[in-house]
Amino acid sequence: MDQRKATAGAKALGEKIAGRKARVGIIGLGYVGLPLANAFSAAGFQVLGFDIDTKKVEALGRGESYIRQIPDEMIRGMRERGFEATEDFDRLREPDAILICVPTPLTKTMDPDMQYIVHTAEAILPRLREGQLIVLESTTYPGTTDEVVRPILERSGLRAGEDFFLAFSPEREDPGNKQFSTRTIPKVVGGIDERSGKLAVDLYGSAVVRVVPVSSARAAEAVKILENIYRCVNIALVNELKMLFDRMGIDVWEVIRAASTKPFGFHPFWPGPGLGGHCIPIDPFYLSWKAREYGFRTRFIELAGEVNTGMPAYVVQRLMETLNARGSPLKGARILVLGIAYKPDIDDPRESPAMEVIHLLARHGATVEYHDPFIPVMPHMRSWEDLPALASVPLDEAHVRAADAVMITTNHSKIDYAWVVRTAKLVVDTRDATAGVRENREKIVKA
Repeated sequence: MDQRKATAGAKALGEKIAGRKARVGIIGLGYVGLPLANAFSAAGFQVLGFDIDTKKVEALGRGESYIRQIPDEMIRGMRERGFEATEDFDRLREPDAILICVPTPLTKTMDPDMQYIVHTAEAILPRLREGQLIVLESTTYPGTTDEVVRPILERSGLRAGEDFFLAFSPEREDPGNKQFSTRTIPKVVGGIDERSGKLAVDLYGSAVVRVVPVSSARAAEAVKILENIYRCVNIALVNELKMLFDRMGIDVWEVIRAASTKPFGFHPFWPGPGLGGHCIPIDPFYLSWKAREYGFRTRFIELAGEVNTGMPAYVVQRLMETLNARGSPLKGARILVLGIAYKPDIDDPRESPAMEVIHLLARHGATVEYHDPFIPVMPHMRSWEDLPALASVPLDEAHVRAADAVMITTNHSKIDYAWVVRTAKLVVDTRDATAGVRENREKIVKA
């Protein structure tokens, strides 16, 4: 390695970052990339956003947001500060730092689907120039930055850590969280070498309140995997307890609430109809897949995945058993599903268990409708290609009374659950949304 050249390049970029003269490029303007663009724009950096979705680019050009938690005013403020969005990936030569925020889904065989990371690195390759910092933010298995991104970029003839700099910093977005934002969530950063790591630390330190440096890109990748496995395993535990306590006639939510009064040694996790969102249902399988390379079986992770992926079938089975007990088969029944977002009060349906619930209900011959105040039309979903094209129906007396059962899959706070219970024939509650309802509880089945 040419140490003098690497040192000079790092110094030049570091000075640009310190003076807010570095231009930041962000690839992928979704739930992660768009808030990140706002954070850097608000910190005084010129930001250039890249996305292959023409509609997103055009909306941002008009100063409009397509994410509920991000108001139009925020987009207009970004534009006033010089933010641009483009589909022209030839402009990747312009930014001094390029942050990659693209999806990392699973294949149908539950293996990592790296196509979006690979395609993005391939797009950067012919435009890569000396002195640029490339940071991967997409959640993935330890080793991706070194083993997938680096070799692609080095086909340019430029060397990572010498001619350009490379790091990993896992996204930690939590859509709908009013307590924490991109700026206030601590940012973990690890470089493929010391210079890359320091530059990435300096860059993020200019836009967020706290940066947590780790020794390597692999360590940073492992941090995010650990965070999500921790949640996945604990949610699987309470989901399994829910199924057991159902048989024992015990309300698992009551038990968890009571256990939560212990001021030490216990952290509550809540059961549901399955896992949703872009991280917890997917990321643990990335580590399970990578572990095979080392001859290691991640038994806790695999068991947790088995429990959690089985929950949609479990809640549909509970509905079927309840209808049968009332002399009504699920086949031909009319079911109203409340909520298809993966968590309350957001418009994000990614990996939502409600999608699998709807898929199973339709497969059993039920007529399915849904209501979600934040998702007026069910979007196209990679994981559920065969779902019927549905639009949200009004939550009115006609639709609720017409349903043989109402199934609550997302506990949006703006829904009047007391009214739903009073009006419906039967309510199957997978989220404990009806905990505060005092009347007509004989209509409620917890699942």
